[in-house]
Amino acid sequence: MSRKSAREIAMKMAYEKFFNTEDTYATVCEISGAEGEPSPEDIDFANGIADGIESNGPEIDALIAAASNGWALERMPMVDLSILRVAVYELMFDKKAPQKVIINEAVRIAGKYGGDDSPRFINGVLGNIARAEAK
Repeated sequence: MSRKSAREIAMKMAYEKFFNTEDTYATVCEISGAEGEPSPEDIDFANGIADGIESNGPEIDALIAAASNGWALERMPMVDLSILRVAVYELMFDKKAPQKVIINEAVRIAGKYGGDDSPRFINGVLGNIARAEAK
């Protein structure tokens, strides 16, 4: 497995929270058909993101709302919001990966799991957050 796969699993874990489930990394891997055996580092990475989203949820959602140019969180597709929460947590709280990598990965995941407009929307929101952080 890789960090790319671990980010996808973290997004799926964030998505599962919408349904009030407490699925673990292993359960989400099994349900989603993820291939390969995750390394302990990948498991820790994805669980850290899921825990970080839970711990910093109101701040993360406020950043997304402020950067989404009039889109209410309630109107956003759950997949897009899950992807954004993972990326915003990494951008603003984890800060271990370069911004460019985090944004590119979020856009890639949006292309795989989101709607037709998801990659562009997510790129725009994350770009707004990154620019605001740079000021």
